Amino acid sequence: MYKVKAKKRFGQHFLTDENIARKTAESVTLEGYKNVLEIGPGMGMLTKYLIEKPINLKVVELDRDSVEYLQAHFLKLSTSIFSGDFLKEDLKTYFGDEKFAIVGNFPYNISSQILFKALEYRDQVPEIGGMFQKELAERIASPHGNKTYGVISVLLQAFYDIEYLFTVEPNVFNPPPKVKSAVIRLRRNNKKELGCDEKLFIRTVKQAFSTRRKTLRNCLKSMQPNETVLASDYMSKRAEQLSVEDFITLTNMME
Repeated sequence: MYKVKAKKRFGQHFLTDENIARKTAESVTLEGYKNVLEIGPGMGMLTKYLIEKPINLKVVELDRDSVEYLQAHFLKLSTSIFSGDFLKEDLKTYFGDEKFAIVGNFPYNISSQILFKALEYRDQVPEIGGMFQKELAERIASPHGNKTYGVISVLLQAFYDIEYLFTVEPNVFNPPPKVKSAVIRLRRNNKKELGCDEKLFIRTVKQAFSTRRKTLRNCLKSMQPNETVLASDYMSKRAEQLSVEDFITLTNMME
């Protein structure tokens, strides 16, 4: 068994547990699409399980040494290995206008950026699955009313249903990181449009969470809310108490 480099937030750690790798590769259901893009495959710990599936798999890797390794060891993927920065790419480069899932053992320092990039292409990305730092995974999956519920929870849950699949202990890496990991799945919901101004929605959500301990009456002051908003029950609540639908309603009131 070869070791695989996993570039995590706290340095380089090597995923050594084959069962965890297999289960992470299975975090995407492959239902309703045939294209899958793996981000940051490293030396192929997940790739070797994905390549066995009846899918059109492509991988994108920033590290040149890893790209060379993949080209040498995954000959079936020779024309589907891309060297580049996912965050800077036009994602239509990989599958045109076709739908595709995203999977990976995501680098912790840019994992939230990866999700927001995918969100830009949400109508093409029916599913996202993979490993994240546990703290972030919990925030993404958190329902409203929890202290872990925040901006990223609202913005992703507006368009995706989130499943927290399982926790990954540090001892499956060598050396073990100081934090736990988790595998989650995001599946596109049926919402095509929010039903409000999306830019205003994002601004409202971010401003609402700008000072978590304060009520929305204080947090939204800088946005100069109108009388309808000021008179609403939302103003006496904190941001974490509002559901996605509440934020949509609030945004419409702000217009």
